[in-house]
Amino acid sequence: MSAGVSPRPWWVPGGVIAFGGVMLYGATQLGQSDAHSGVGPGLFVTIIGIALVVLGVALGVQVARGVAFTSPEGEDAYGEVDDEDRTHRGPLLLAIASLAAPLVLMQAAGFPVTAAVVFAGVARAFGSRRPVVDILTGAVLGAVAWFFFNWLGVNLGPFLPLLSER
Repeated sequence: MSAGVSPRPWWVPGGVIAFGGVMLYGATQLGQSDAHSGVGPGLFVTIIGIALVVLGVALGVQVARGVAFTSPEGEDAYGEVDDEDRTHRGPLLLAIASLAAPLVLMQAAGFPVTAAVVFAGVARAFGSRRPVVDILTGAVLGAVAWFFFNWLGVNLGPFLPLLSER
């Protein structure tokens, strides 16, 4: 590899395909159809999972062709990319982990706690420095959403399964 050439970012399409796989796995836990409308909760998750896998494959083809993912505006006269235009893997991985957290937390912790974890994790990935505010905001939004869906008759499980009687 020459000094001016950066390695190909295979982790980008790999991450998109992996996240699509996580979505498809999660969709297997949900019903694909409903007796009333024919559209179940798992159908849209399946569609999104398939789209992510297809987009990941397309990104893989672009990486194999050597297409750069940086904008030309971020390059200097020597083709070097400015540090601001680089993908920062830590925040990206935190956001992905936060978005995958419901697969693990939803049944055990409930909707409001899961929403708080997801909101706080994604907010941190985007640079928030106020974790208490982020957790409280996510919990409040999750609680409001839970009560709204409960009012509509959609069962999202117990409000806080950790506190409910067994």
